[in-house]
Amino acid sequence: MKLVFKNLNNRGNILMFVMVFGAIAFSMIVIGVAGYAISENGASNYKHNREMAFQIAEAGINYYRWHLAHNKTDYQDGTGVSGPYVHVYEDKDGNPIGHFSLNITPPPNGSTVVTVSSTGWLDSQPNSKRTLKARLGFPALTDYAFLTNGDVWIGNNESISGKFHANGGIRFDGTGNAPITSAVPTYLCKVYHGCGNQTKPGIWGQGGPQTYWSFPAPAQDFSAITANLAQIKTGSQQAGGVYISSSGKQGWRLQFLSNGTFKAYKVNTTNCYKAKDVNNNNYFWPCIDAATYGAATTYNMPTNGYIYVEDMVWVDGTVNGRATVGVATGKSILINGNILYTAKDGNHVLGLMAEQNILIPHDSLDSLEIDAALLAQNGAAKRYYYPGDMKTSLIIYGSVISNGLWTWSWVSGGGAVVSGYKNTNSTYDANLTYGPPPGFPVGSQYNLISWEEMD
Repeated sequence: MKLVFKNLNNRGNILMFVMVFGAIAFSMIVIGVAGYAISENGASNYKHNREMAFQIAEAGINYYRWHLAHNKTDYQDGTGVSGPYVHVYEDKDGNPIGHFSLNITPPPNGSTVVTVSSTGWLDSQPNSKRTLKARLGFPALTDYAFLTNGDVWIGNNESISGKFHANGGIRFDGTGNAPITSAVPTYLCKVYHGCGNQTKPGIWGQGGPQTYWSFPAPAQDFSAITANLAQIKTGSQQAGGVYISSSGKQGWRLQFLSNGTFKAYKVNTTNCYKAKDVNNNNYFWPCIDAATYGAATTYNMPTNGYIYVEDMVWVDGTVNGRATVGVATGKSILINGNILYTAKDGNHVLGLMAEQNILIPHDSLDSLEIDAALLAQNGAAKRYYYPGDMKTSLIIYGSVISNGLWTWSWVSGGGAVVSGYKNTNSTYDANLTYGPPPGFPVGSQYNLISWEEMD
């Protein structure tokens, strides 16, 4: 009997031991699971709040895009004082739940790009912030390698690298590597473009790739750019600009130098050559080749970028800096020789803006390079037809904007070049899209250039 009772006591002790330690183990499991659940819930809340902070920061970017759409040059959030600018963020019911803080960096000189930095956070978790940075800019007309208000013919020895647009029709026998657009579905192709007054599609020809062709496309408004010369003249007469009055002779030669200066010479006499223009079959004698010069006056490159001349202007040299040359109403700009940039990095830019024509004269170089943005507001960018005067190659690095009929070369009925440049290559300068020459026309709507989260 004693043995039996002894066994029962041992079993009771073991049961008690199992129950105690089982309860402890269960409690530890419950506490662990509860702790894990609490931890996961905290992590989930933190992640949610971080995502909300991101969305609040993004709301700050969107808000300032809206603000700039209504006030394109306000970089102080309507306050007139330096930032940062803090705004309350509300939920869908109008309850304040967080804030975003904005820092606005205005465009640097020579650029249209505004930088907007937005930091967002929830009031319930202010230490969990997210910061976004966006760059916004006005695209300029220099976004195009070539832009014309009329019809145009690209020959089989011509290549265009960059966007190409005509408000008229395009005969395209050359090569391109970017969108080529016309504003018309059809047009009357004239004799001087080798057609004999035939109706043609908006874009046609033997060139390509035709996958880049698109027509009709929205027209570019050339009337909107006519005020820019007045802006350049006003800026040239202010501190930091260069204003040059009439020469009393034929005009002025501006020779740009690699040391960041330029020299202005009076053009005393010119040479005249027998020529024809695009719209006139009669010969005339344009006197546009500079022959003799007066003494030079040296100028520093203008700090505000504006050079205005009340006369005809001949331009050549090596450009160190950023400037635009504008000329008086009724005057033209002549390409007197190579125009080269010190470096093709966006820090060296030249704009040539004429109310009339941008002309390449008879005595131009056999192989000519023009690093510049050319804009002929009411005239054209062109070279006259000089009988039997053949040149080898023309390279343009920048942009050509021509209101009237543009041409650098003339061809026979069979398509052979009979005057001007046999081979032409126009290459778009990507630096000019958001960093055009001073005073050049830009678009009216900001584009989103880049968007990123900051660490």
